[in-house]
Amino acid sequence: MRDGTGKILRVAAREYKAVVRTKGFIIGLILAPVLMGGSGIAFALLKGRIDTSDKRIAVIDRSGRLAAPLARAAEERNAREVLDAGTGKKIKPAYHVEVVPPAADPDPQRLALSDRVRRGEIHAFVEIDEKVVHPRRSPGGPLLRYHAKNPALDDVRRWIAWPVNDELRRIRLAEAGIDGSKIQDLFDWVEAAGLGLVSADAATGEIRAAERRGELEAIFIPIVPAMLLLLMLMMGAAPQLHSTMEEKSHRIAEVMLGSVTPFDFLMGKLIGGVSVSLTAAAVYIVGGIIAMEEMGFGRFIPYPILPWFCAYLVMASFFFGSIFAALGSACNDPSEAQSMMLPAMLPVILPMFVQMPIVQHPHSAFATGISLFPVFTPSAMLLRQGTPGGVPSWQPWVGLAGLAVFTLLSVWAGSRIFRVGILMQGNPPRLRAILRWAIRG
Repeated sequence: MRDGTGKILRVAAREYKAVVRTKGFIIGLILAPVLMGGSGIAFALLKGRIDTSDKRIAVIDRSGRLAAPLARAAEERNAREVLDAGTGKKIKPAYHVEVVPPAADPDPQRLALSDRVRRGEIHAFVEIDEKVVHPRRSPGGPLLRYHAKNPALDDVRRWIAWPVNDELRRIRLAEAGIDGSKIQDLFDWVEAAGLGLVSADAATGEIRAAERRGELEAIFIPIVPAMLLLLMLMMGAAPQLHSTMEEKSHRIAEVMLGSVTPFDFLMGKLIGGVSVSLTAAAVYIVGGIIAMEEMGFGRFIPYPILPWFCAYLVMASFFFGSIFAALGSACNDPSEAQSMMLPAMLPVILPMFVQMPIVQHPHSAFATGISLFPVFTPSAMLLRQGTPGGVPSWQPWVGLAGLAVFTLLSVWAGSRIFRVGILMQGNPPRLRAILRWAIRG
């Protein structure tokens, strides 16, 4: 028994050193979070670097009542928001409204203005329908049309809606005989601030005020650990498929099996993969904690779920690593290994497609069910535990117990497949044969 354990540890040390000593591991350790969080990093770096070139907007006002107020609103905005009050530097584009008289036939006019947009003479043009003041009396198509090259993501389109609707409110109040100046706050918008729950100190009984919760916090805290878990499985477990295939095709496995049993060989590879995952995770967790503390975001670090993260990572690395290694033992060349990679990766990546429904409704039947299904427990349960409300205390333990049982079954079945497949040459991998090896050995 002691000799077998020593052989497993030697194989594990070999696997671990073969990975962490390579330049590829160091480069991957640096680039992986950059690639996975590249959009967030780019957003942070480019924040505030916007196009400040002036925007000219042509306005066709068929109501005859909104073009002039819209032009005044643009001038007020330009005077208030375009230049930084402290430095005088231009920080936003100025908006210039060009009033265009409506034509009898609208289609040729729309074409002419569209051509001006294409030539860059104007940024966009707006059509205001004559029925815009009382839209309920004549329901139909859009009464405020914004035409531009990219209207869906255009800041000008979002801005125009505010001054237009403010003026419409004034017009409707005046028509109703109400002096709008006497009720200026009638249409003021009040945001609903998101707050957590009030709590009491267990020792002193002192009541603690609820903390404000933002959308970024509610999404960022659950998703980052789940994405980090996925990244660690990609670094520690997924490579087992190709590495096993290469050792088999290069006859390295035959040499190794002269000294160790197939089970010892597989366990050594799995322990080595788990060690790689834990090493990379330690680097990211420690580095992330230091960085967030330095930036003043230490309160967002989810310390209570870090032990659960490590437990899920170890279990999932054994679970998925045994599957990848077993499938790799059935492959003879890289093309066969590539064909096996996608089916093997599906259980790992599927929870990523339902992240938002789980984060938004962590206590729903769907979220609870998928987090208690052992294959999806690591990612789904982490997502639920990271939400502000957390989960009932028994659910993570039940999920971990189910994952442990499935891990033992996976390692047992994987070792049976590995024992047969690692020495079998020439036969392409077939699912029926692999299942037969798992059942009959």
